[in-house]
Amino acid sequence: MLTGKRILLIIGGGIAAYKSLELIRLLKKAGATVTPVLTKAGAEFVTPLSVSALAGEKVYTALFDLTDEAEMGHIQLSRVADLLVVAPATADLMAKMAQGRADDLASTLLLATDTPVMAAPAMNVRMWQHPATQRNIKVLQGDGLRLIGPDDGEMACGEYGPGRMAEPAAILSAITAALSDGPLKGRHVLVTSGPTHEPIDPVRYIANRSSGAQGTAIAAALRDLGARVTFVTGPAVVPPPDGVQVVRVETARAMLEAVEAALPADAAVMAAAVADWRVAEEFSSKIKKVAGAAAPSLSFAENPDILKSVAQSIDRRPRLVVGFAAETDDVLAHAQAKRARKGCDWIVANDVSPGTGIMGGAENAVTLITAAGAEPWPRLPKDEVARRLAIRIAEALG
Repeated sequence: MLTGKRILLIIGGGIAAYKSLELIRLLKKAGATVTPVLTKAGAEFVTPLSVSALAGEKVYTALFDLTDEAEMGHIQLSRVADLLVVAPATADLMAKMAQGRADDLASTLLLATDTPVMAAPAMNVRMWQHPATQRNIKVLQGDGLRLIGPDDGEMACGEYGPGRMAEPAAILSAITAALSDGPLKGRHVLVTSGPTHEPIDPVRYIANRSSGAQGTAIAAALRDLGARVTFVTGPAVVPPPDGVQVVRVETARAMLEAVEAALPADAAVMAAAVADWRVAEEFSSKIKKVAGAAAPSLSFAENPDILKSVAQSIDRRPRLVVGFAAETDDVLAHAQAKRARKGCDWIVANDVSPGTGIMGGAENAVTLITAAGAEPWPRLPKDEVARRLAIRIAEALG
């Protein structure tokens, strides 16, 4: 898959550095040449000897190495690669990247290159969630950095949450997608997926039956065509695909915020089943059932219209905006009206009546509605629906 490709792998200082050894093995197996750069802190977790043995290449560690500077130099080292990968990317290393600092070999290489850069963050959950780290992430993504992960899980410190470095296989998939010569190479596509959960009280919420399977399949198909995919997902049943930037949210308002943060994009595929309403005032404690008392009364407020917000954006509207219409009756009429009302370019309409088995099932039967009319597709596996839609998106973006 990666035959002839050169990867410059920067290994930062964190316990997740041990995963970099498996990543090197997978990259080599896929045919890539791996040039490793080990930071001073990274060498506290993995040794230069083990890294060099797996890579079959010299390990670079010092900025002021007379021999290295005479033979190649850090400038040339940063430019002969097809992709720079930072794994693990620690909070400190990403802060240096965001600030443009160059006080060691790794940060100097990252500053001195015009080659695409991918980072696999790894840190304590509090460090990941800290406003400073999130500010740095936004800066770096604005500069074109590709992120893979972090995953949710148990930390070495015993805490649980986002911050685990993505698994080596997932990073390999992301690298393969980044170096793909598919028709969407160099394009950024935003995909929303899954349901949203609108809290009533600390233990109850309003939701729908969306599994997130179709949105996940679309994100994977776009990735396979070479796109850089930002995948904003509600609490879906199916796991997100490898090789995309995953942003997890719960509510419609959080999804809107994540979507706005992901823009600009070349295309947006709004496949999420966003709840139309939320409880106007969320209860701060669990609503108790009291014998003989009347059922509680709930007041509702309308959620933000994410599709309309993106489609009618004045300054950051993607070239192509694709909406979804899941209907139970008068499917085409409702979908065509929705396309006109929201201002999107395409609508993917489907019948989710209980007898169809579409909602939460493995297959889908959709009609693609564009300015040219309605194009019904046969009932297909959701992966195939996604593949066809991804190809059409690539054609539309030229």
